[in-house]
Order: sequence, then structure tokens, then C-alpha cells
Amino acid sequence: MKTTISIIGIIAAFCTTIAQLPQLVKVLKTHQTRDISLWMYIIINFGVVLWLIYGICIYDYPLMIANAVTFILTMIVLIMKIKLG
Repeated sequence: MKTTISIIGIIAAFCTTIAQLPQLVKVLKTHQTRDISLWMYIIINFGVVLWLIYGICIYDYPLMIANAVTFILTMIVLIMKIKLG
């Protein structure tokens, strides 16, 4: 049962992390951030950092890795949004 739960967690972490890639690729290709919500990316980054801290506190490696990668991806978009306006 624990293995099944771990697999579900890993798949969920993969999906939520990889979901950030299309937006990041689009921003990097087009240098357009006009239609992206600044507050959404501020809030999502804050939430991801909290999930990362939580994962560190409970020593959950899939949670730590997924949220560290997600933070990097969403932070790039946030920086581009701030830089490009």
C-alpha cells in the first residue's frame, strides 16, 4: 500500500512540475508576458516554497525535488514577467 501511495505522489509531483514547462517555453520564445498574471506567479511561488520547506521537514524526497524544480521554473517566468512588464 505504501508503494502505491508513493507512486501516486511521484506521478502527481511529476505532473504538477511538468505543467509549468509550456508556459516557461512560451515566455522564453516570445518574450511576451502581458497575458500572465503577476499575482498568480507570486502566490504560486510562495506556495511552492512552503511545499518545499514542508517536504524538507518531513524528509520527503519526491516532494522536495518536485517543488525545487517547480520553484526554478516558476521563478524564471516570474522574473521574466517583472523584467518584461
